[in-house]
Amino acid sequence: MFKRLAIRGLQRALRPLSVLVCVAVPLGLFVGGAQPVAVGLFPAPWDKLAHAGVFCLLACAIGYASGFRGKPMWWLAALGAATIGALDEWHQLVLPGRSAGWDDLVADAVGGAMGASGLLYGSDLRRWLGACVLKHR
Repeated sequence: MFKRLAIRGLQRALRPLSVLVCVAVPLGLFVGGAQPVAVGLFPAPWDKLAHAGVFCLLACAIGYASGFRGKPMWWLAALGAATIGALDEWHQLVLPGRSAGWDDLVADAVGGAMGASGLLYGSDLRRWLGACVLKHR
């Protein structure tokens, strides 16, 4: 019983935190990305990993904050992250020293799809791993 209450309390705390991440990540991309220090912050090919990681986190936050479940959550999270990625690339067209690229947009979309998929299938994976551990005891 206490475990169930602790999980519910954690879930209640994670939703506002997810909303905060949904606001903070795009704000960091658009405001932080416009600063001169952002030019060449990550060298190639590590910049693609940074893109995928940031948009994976963003998709998880969008999906969890939405309160949706299943495929609607996946679509909202993946397309939301990809849309913010497209807006970020478009924004980079007007920034001195920055360049927009299709490869960055693909890394954003892949990261978003990974985050949405992790959120969608994470509970199934956790259940499967728990069953495997219990089976081998």
